[in-house]
Amino acid sequence: MKYIDTLREGMRISEVYLCKNKQIALTKAGKEYGNLVLQDKTGTIDSKIWDLGSPGIGSFETMDYVHVDADVTVFQGSNQLNVRRIRKASEGEYTAADYLPVSGKDIDKMYGELTGYVKKIENPYLNKLAVSFFVEDLQFAKAFRFHSAAKSVHHGFVGGLLEHTLSVVKMCDYFAGYYRELNRDLLLTAAMFHDVGKLRELSVFPENDYTDDGQLLGHIVIGVEMLTERIRRIPGFPPKLESELKHCIVSHHGELEYGSPKKPALLEALALNFADNTDAKMETMIEALRASGDNQGWIGYNRLLETNIRKTAEN
Repeated sequence: MKYIDTLREGMRISEVYLCKNKQIALTKAGKEYGNLVLQDKTGTIDSKIWDLGSPGIGSFETMDYVHVDADVTVFQGSNQLNVRRIRKASEGEYTAADYLPVSGKDIDKMYGELTGYVKKIENPYLNKLAVSFFVEDLQFAKAFRFHSAAKSVHHGFVGGLLEHTLSVVKMCDYFAGYYRELNRDLLLTAAMFHDVGKLRELSVFPENDYTDDGQLLGHIVIGVEMLTERIRRIPGFPPKLESELKHCIVSHHGELEYGSPKKPALLEALALNFADNTDAKMETMIEALRASGDNQGWIGYNRLLETNIRKTAEN
């Protein structure tokens, strides 16, 4: 099988991929064309069906496995498929595991690191809260290990939520060691839970799309609801501590226009915002550079980073 991350300009392929998205769009001349996103475990690739009336274009829908005959081209620095023939694949033509993008890091090892940080939380209320989720709740732990952190922006793969959360926790742990004014227990707990609402915001793979609650509420509101419900089971949990923890969660996007209902008002909330933004932006650029294949020049404008990007020159 030719995985998406091995495709290079000029290749002609005949492979099965998962159709993550299918739309009918119009060219500037008003002609309809198919706009697809195809996926395997190594990533996604934009694909175009320029001649929808061709006899080689079969019937298929979003989330179908499709057999594709296509040419690999490059558009704005990224690989793209020009589809010549496409049809719904039959059972036996594919193995589902080949189409689930998975973290390149060891999931068991990452979860072990995360629970190691959980056990180091000294505040008894925050410790009990974190343990109740990450150690004692086996159903939660299983879901958290394999969920993604996003539909497409960053860490949109199996284990992505865990990988992103652990990175944010590690950065916050560094901040707490460098800036002694920070409440380490509060900051690390907030880091562990900042994106927990994504478990209900996004559906599981292979769909990995927004749920109704994800569309209507978003992961920040969902996450606060999850914490509120669990805190109610912990006798004597200090109300002020609860409010401070929730504030870190609701403000972790940093700005109102980025979806946070409040801007950071606590030192810990500010640190969490910086750590979250750093890891998200770094992973966004890493994934964009990886998707460019062997291209060593300027890749083009990235709307998420709002700048033209390229790989660092090899010296």
